[in-house]
Amino acid sequence: MPNLRHERVRELLKREIGEAIRREFNVSEAGLISVNDVDVAGDLKSATVFVSIFGNAAQQKRGIQLLEEHRGRIQGLVARAVILKYTPTLKFVFDDSIVRGNRVLQIIEELEKAGTGQEEEDSQ
Repeated sequence: MPNLRHERVRELLKREIGEAIRREFNVSEAGLISVNDVDVAGDLKSATVFVSIFGNAAQQKRGIQLLEEHRGRIQGLVARAVILKYTPTLKFVFDDSIVRGNRVLQIIEELEKAGTGQEEEDSQ
């Protein structure tokens, strides 16, 4: 179970990484990049950043590419904003959980519509 300090650092990193990405990248080129979560190692020396990119496939691919290319710059911006003994080494991971969640909701909605149609047929 993460302690309170670990949780506070995780939330602070999430906010600052999101701000750095918002300032550094143009939405039309890289899509809208959203930081969903940050998983920080116990020693706070590394962090996995889960991002979603809203846009077409080309924008998503370019967004991930830009994040990898500018990882050092983003790390530097975060280091200036968040004072820690060690600035975590960032690793960006594409997180498609929102897309998967929307697909599940769509399937449920389709099933409910099919069930409603079936109930109407049964009642006649």
